[in-house]
Amino acid sequence: MYKFKSYQYGIALGICLTVAGCKAPAPETAPTTTTPVPESFGVTAQTQDSNNTSALQWKDYFKDQNLVDLIDVALKNNQELNITLQEIEIAKNDIRVKKGLLLPTVGVRAGAGVEKVGRYTSQGAGDATTEIKPGVETPDPLGDFTISAYANWEVDIWKKLRNSKKAALNRYLATVEGKNFVITNLIAEVADSYYELMALDTQLDIVNQTIKLQTNALEIVKIQKQAARATELGVKKFEAEVLTSRSMEFDIRQQIKEAENKINFLLGRYPQEIKRTTSTNFLSLLPAAVSSGIPSQLLANRPDVKQAELELVAAKLDVKVARAEFYPSLDISAAVGVNAFKPSYLFTFPESILYSLAGDLAAPLINRNAIKAEFASANARQLQALYNYDRTVLNAYLEVSNQLSKIENLQKGYDLKSQQVDALNTSIDVSNDLFKSARVDYFEVLMTQRDALEAKLELVDTKKEQLNAAVHVYRDLGGGWK
Repeated sequence: MYKFKSYQYGIALGICLTVAGCKAPAPETAPTTTTPVPESFGVTAQTQDSNNTSALQWKDYFKDQNLVDLIDVALKNNQELNITLQEIEIAKNDIRVKKGLLLPTVGVRAGAGVEKVGRYTSQGAGDATTEIKPGVETPDPLGDFTISAYANWEVDIWKKLRNSKKAALNRYLATVEGKNFVITNLIAEVADSYYELMALDTQLDIVNQTIKLQTNALEIVKIQKQAARATELGVKKFEAEVLTSRSMEFDIRQQIKEAENKINFLLGRYPQEIKRTTSTNFLSLLPAAVSSGIPSQLLANRPDVKQAELELVAAKLDVKVARAEFYPSLDISAAVGVNAFKPSYLFTFPESILYSLAGDLAAPLINRNAIKAEFASANARQLQALYNYDRTVLNAYLEVSNQLSKIENLQKGYDLKSQQVDALNTSIDVSNDLFKSARVDYFEVLMTQRDALEAKLELVDTKKEQLNAAVHVYRDLGGGWK
């Protein structure tokens, strides 16, 4: 009676330990880290409507055919984009791996072996006195030949395998969005470099025109020196100014070469000349008109936001997978085939037939530190993904807001800079006339020419920044990948 009660108590204790062992901790949740996306980008010139420039195809957004052709080549040959495409293939294969775990593993095996046991053992003594067939003693040594099919299957009771497959699917979709993000940045980078190249061409023309102007002024001061109306100091000052401009010319030529090579690198090809629109038209280029839409559209249009969202979903599924490790798992195994001590008896039915069917229910009970650690890591990765999503949304909003403000301020700055250049161009003509009549000295002429050159170069830089801002806001709104 006492033994029976002890047996009952042991069973009850085992059940209690099993239940306690299967208890899984709850996943952690993070507090809300950001406020909802604002209703506008906070720019005075912004109109409140849902029209969004990002809906335009990039071929429709960029009007320069030379630029369109360059982008087209980059999308085919760029190495970074091709690397990203292979990441998509890797993620796609991971889905196949996770999907395969849901299905039974079925295989075929064939084996052969021989066993010799000692005569003075229980097995040896038994074999020696046993007939394996009527009138046939058990062979010594005893052969073992098997041909069988087997299957193993983990029953997905707690959706561990299904959640793992869903996580892989979301990561695959995230890599697709990552590819789209690479495309938007690639298009913007090619356009930036193209406008930089055109700006450098324009600056080179301005410097060359300035060199001609300075050379003419140098000839005038040489003539005035011969007429004792100027000094050697004036001649040397003008010569130094011409040399400075010529040095600037070669500096710009080097920048042009580097800009061309940067574009060629983006296009995945070795250095060659970049076909582009003539620089005389650069200052007349107008930035593309931009409709920013409403900030909430960023959640659907920005590939990096969608990528962060999908990675967050995958991280949450990983937590469910890690939590399911605390619960019992059910494995079913089966086998069927033939087994005999001699190959000639393998297909002697039904004596050679073997089969098996087994179910195995196992749960972690003691020393679950590894499972707890993996669950804690999955929780931390989930929180990490959540913070990354919040940061990506915030960054997307700020990028668009900055670019819209930049477009507005650059236009005002460009108008003022244009007026400055016009005034300095007039002052050059006036200073030359006064210098010829000896009413001003060479220093005023030099300073006027130098100021005009700097203002013209700054005007070109401002125009380049205007065009780049239009490119960047198109990228930041999520345009280019559709």
